Amino acid sequence: MPFALVALIVVPAIAGSMRLFELAGGPQLLPANPRITASPVPVVVHIVCAVVYAILGAFQFSHGLRRRWPGWHRMAGRVLVVLGLAVALSALWMTQFYPRVPGGDLAYVFRLAFGAGMAASIILGFDAIRRGDVARHRDWMARAYALALGAGTQVFTLGIGNAVFGTSELNTALMLGAGWGINLAVVEYVIRARSRTSVRARTPSFSDRHVIDGPVVRCLVAGSFQPFLEALRGQEVVTLRSTPAVESMSSTRVEGDH
Repeated sequence: MPFALVALIVVPAIAGSMRLFELAGGPQLLPANPRITASPVPVVVHIVCAVVYAILGAFQFSHGLRRRWPGWHRMAGRVLVVLGLAVALSALWMTQFYPRVPGGDLAYVFRLAFGAGMAASIILGFDAIRRGDVARHRDWMARAYALALGAGTQVFTLGIGNAVFGTSELNTALMLGAGWGINLAVVEYVIRARSRTSVRARTPSFSDRHVIDGPVVRCLVAGSFQPFLEALRGQEVVTLRSTPAVESMSSTRVEGDH
């Protein structure tokens, strides 16, 4: 998966590198953009940080790398927080202070909304891991990364949209929004699919429950114990005792008085 994610940003990365080459004094390779030459620092920050964020961030989603080198994952994550915020904040700065670009007011709103959304996702993801909530950390960082890859998807949405509907302010704005929207839709689908799989993996299985000596209920729990406790919510439980089952090291025998 990391290499597929990196492939998505190849075209924007090449275009950004060409723009940096121009700003460094090289020959003009892209259409002139006076707003960039007048104030190049935000563009340089945005391009450099976005390319590094997209490439380094792709490998954060590799389960094998996280498992074998957890220290690398944590260190790279700290770097990515700084890079991601630089990408989002430089994008917001350019949106707010540069002269309007093709797409009009609607594109302006999209850029503000998705730029702010990326920054907020990074902050929420960082806060989640500080609290030890790995699942929420992973979800928020995935959303931030999806928004950062919007430029890659927009290569296709703008190309197809212009070819089918022609070039106009409205079409440009809608195709820009579609690029971010598609990425968000995909990442939300993945998050929900992963959540359903995780819930099924954590859900315990129970042996046939039977009553012993009146109010005592005994059952065998195989899997995580937390979902079993949640299943008791709303029931009046006086005492609860658990002992490891002989049949399996991952099973627990539970007796309760209620």
